[in-house]
Amino acid sequence: MSRPALTRLRRTAERIDLQTPAHRDRAVDGLRALALLAVPTGHWLLGGFTLDGQGALHNASPLSSFGALAPAGWILQMLGIFFLVGGYASVLSYHRRKGSADAWLKGRIARLGRPVLGVTAVWALAAPVLYAAGVPETTLRTGATLVVQPLWFVGVYAVVTALTPYCVRAARRLGGWAAAPLIGFVAVVDLLRYGPLADSVPSWLALLNILPGWLFAYQLGVSWGEGRIGRRGARLLLAGGTVLFAALLLLFHYPVSVVGVPGAARTNSHPPSLLVLALAAAQSGAAILLRDRLARLLSRPALWAPVVVVNLCAMTVLCWHQSAMLAAAVPGSFAGAVAGLTTAPDSLGWIAARVAWMPVFAALLVLIARYARRFEEPWTRVTALRRTAAGLLAAGFAVFALGLA
Repeated sequence: MSRPALTRLRRTAERIDLQTPAHRDRAVDGLRALALLAVPTGHWLLGGFTLDGQGALHNASPLSSFGALAPAGWILQMLGIFFLVGGYASVLSYHRRKGSADAWLKGRIARLGRPVLGVTAVWALAAPVLYAAGVPETTLRTGATLVVQPLWFVGVYAVVTALTPYCVRAARRLGGWAAAPLIGFVAVVDLLRYGPLADSVPSWLALLNILPGWLFAYQLGVSWGEGRIGRRGARLLLAGGTVLFAALLLLFHYPVSVVGVPGAARTNSHPPSLLVLALAAAQSGAAILLRDRLARLLSRPALWAPVVVVNLCAMTVLCWHQSAMLAAAVPGSFAGAVAGLTTAPDSLGWIAARVAWMPVFAALLVLIARYARRFEEPWTRVTALRRTAAGLLAAGFAVFALGLA
């Protein structure tokens, strides 16, 4: 990079640093950015494709062939951190709100909903165009599944956000222990699912873990924001979560992967099992302990500026990162077997090739974000008719994609 370009970047970083309000919690923003970037990194690294005889794409995963990659998921599965900082930020925003709690919640939900509505509406319009251009229907079905896959998070996050007032009350009454009943509930459901009575338990029982499973880390974040979890509590979370995680793997034979593996009989992720909560507890404890050190690091403009950019595009990254991968894979499918892109993820060569493709995915995501970022902004100029049309398109695409699942 030329010296003038470096100078411009440095000045931009310094300007962002100067414009940052003094009350902004840089460590929490840094943790959010880290957890957010782990989502596309994990999906791009642990998700792949295969080509059938008609040149159509099918989902595949290197985890099916390389179980040794599972520990990578322990690092890249950072949704516990995301919910932790979400709870922390929500409680501070809730206390600073200007207006009613209902107005506060409406604003938070709108910020979550606009980008989701945008990506699903765009895909609803793009799918028939791509089909007419010769993209196989199977490839479109694969793409629809991938686009919708990360959006479940938004629905769950909206629900736990709506529970913020109740989480605040629980934190003030029970402190850091307010999250204990949630992990206890998940433990009981797991015992019923995998214990001696498993054969007589209906499969839908697992769905009961969805809300308490993800509310656990959010509640920890609320308690942290209320000042009810300090360094001693953080050390307890780190140690307890680590011990429980190891015990579940070694003594109770939970699946090693914390993300879904195609064809596996059991999954830890959908819905979350006790192993995911143990990981979230350990990660949360580590995050709280590292907060001050991270804040000092992010006082440097060169490190702080990227964090600001990522946070400003948070929902865009979440909603569009799979589209960025598809923007490379779909054209690649017409070229046939492209290493690391359309070839089966069953060799070490594929892993090396996929790592080489990841900067391409990142560049495509940056290009997409340049236009998709507008969906995160308030729709002040959007008429009711356009909102309705976007809603109908999004609903149609969601029904199509969820019907595949």
